[in-house]
Amino acid sequence: MSKDRYIAAKQKWAEKQKASGFKPRDHAAPGRLPPGQKLTTGFPVLDLGVQPEVPHTEWSLTLDGLVEKPATLTWAQFNALPQVTDVSDFHCVTTWSKYDCRWSGVAFTTLFELAQPKPEAKFVYFTSYDGYSTNVPLEHCLDDDVLVATQFDGAPVSREHGGPARVIIPKLYAWKGAKFVKTVTFLAGDRLGFWEVRGYHAIGDPWKEERYA
Repeated sequence: MSKDRYIAAKQKWAEKQKASGFKPRDHAAPGRLPPGQKLTTGFPVLDLGVQPEVPHTEWSLTLDGLVEKPATLTWAQFNALPQVTDVSDFHCVTTWSKYDCRWSGVAFTTLFELAQPKPEAKFVYFTSYDGYSTNVPLEHCLDDDVLVATQFDGAPVSREHGGPARVIIPKLYAWKGAKFVKTVTFLAGDRLGFWEVRGYHAIGDPWKEERYA
């Protein structure tokens, strides 16, 4: 019941904002803090009300869709891939931002090279162990700060923050970075994810305030 109420509240929020005439900006805003955001030193937890416990022995990441080399990686295989660390800012659509988040894991470009998407692949659709999904244009996933993170500030990503592995896409609102990530599917056409079908923007650029459809 709590999950249903949470989802209903978020959906009503998007509907109210759309009804009020809210429109995204035509151009990105300057500066480090996106418009409409407030800086926090904490790290609030937002999810679907479900935090699945996925043991490393049962975890896997599947790369599929329009790819030449589909793959399903075990935890050991995933962590045997080249590892990167990146420091970036984190922007939640619920108007808070956190600076200088230090994430470590596997760069999305490494997964791209492993799966070898076909030329017609233009979008990425992420699904998660908690039933979550989200869509991202492929071009946004290929930035050098996008990764599937297994560590935050030198420690394993906690379950409440999407561990054992979550997606980080710093240039988009944080809902685009799927927690508890399970599959990465490459598509020719866009497929709306969990919040996108409930009124949220298909891209989600915080500097343009692309919060709602």
